[in-house]
Amino acid sequence: MTGNNAIEVKGLTKKFGDFTAVDNISFNVNEREIFGFLGPNGAGKSTTIRMLCTLARPTSGDALVNGYDLVKEAVKVRESIGLVSEKMIMYEQLTAAENLRFFGNLYAMPKQKIEARIDELLKLVNMTEWKNTQIKKYSTGMRQRINVVRALLTEPKIIFMDEPTLGLDPQTTLSIRELIRDINRNGTTVILTTHAMVEAEALSNRIAIIDHGKIIALDTPHELKKLVKGNDLTMFNARISNLTPVMIEKIKALDCVAAIAQPDAYDLKISARGSDGLDRIIDTIRANGGNIAAFNTTEPTLEDVFLSVTGKEMRDQANEKATARHRHGPRAPKARVR
Repeated sequence: MTGNNAIEVKGLTKKFGDFTAVDNISFNVNEREIFGFLGPNGAGKSTTIRMLCTLARPTSGDALVNGYDLVKEAVKVRESIGLVSEKMIMYEQLTAAENLRFFGNLYAMPKQKIEARIDELLKLVNMTEWKNTQIKKYSTGMRQRINVVRALLTEPKIIFMDEPTLGLDPQTTLSIRELIRDINRNGTTVILTTHAMVEAEALSNRIAIIDHGKIIALDTPHELKKLVKGNDLTMFNARISNLTPVMIEKIKALDCVAAIAQPDAYDLKISARGSDGLDRIIDTIRANGGNIAAFNTTEPTLEDVFLSVTGKEMRDQANEKATARHRHGPRAPKARVR
């Protein structure tokens, strides 16, 4: 591994038959950084993460994770990383401490080390008093905190976090985000996949956007926003009281419109090129019976960047319709509860 790179990826490719899920991508992740990884559904994001976690074997290309070859030293890679999967890997009949002891034993950790780490990590997430309570009695937010703790048990140098705040209430989401910052401040490199643009921008030092299996943008959030400003794009927000699918299709068909998203039944976010873009959009709305309640231009956001470079709206990962072999996450080994 060269320099201060935690991960080095060169020409990584993954094919499923004739379908290329990840297409010859190359990038580095610096040590001790939070690296955001974004992409629309089916873009290759999850497949890339699965390869870097040794859950899928690359078709071609090379990668070093913590200095270990992804294929030749897969065991060493697994020993040096942690994974917070979208699916929580825990046994509900066991307590938090019992779950952590079980996973610690899988890694052949010394008994005293396991107990010390359990106490240390439960204190970190303010869960000490719940140490001997069964997981099934936890709220969703409490379970996610233990899910994060499980991934930290072996003191990994890199932790992969796949949608760590998906489905959580706002208060718990904030606490998980602060926990991610704490983990990073303690020296752990974090690879974060999320569909929450605010989360990606707030946490990430750098962000990679993948689409059609290729990395199409990679930089700091600040520099990524310049892609929009430097591309003669203007971002519009429109509120239309009688918005219809036909009207949306007419707006999409305008050659000045680069991307469009519909956050709800009344609002549109539109990226348009050219000095006459505003007039043409307004004329199209009115020509199709639209009643404009509000219309304004906005400064670029990370979501605008995403729409600009992919032309697609980010959607909840829980609604992905990828094939089973693309989506299967890691499962906990079967255990007998007595």
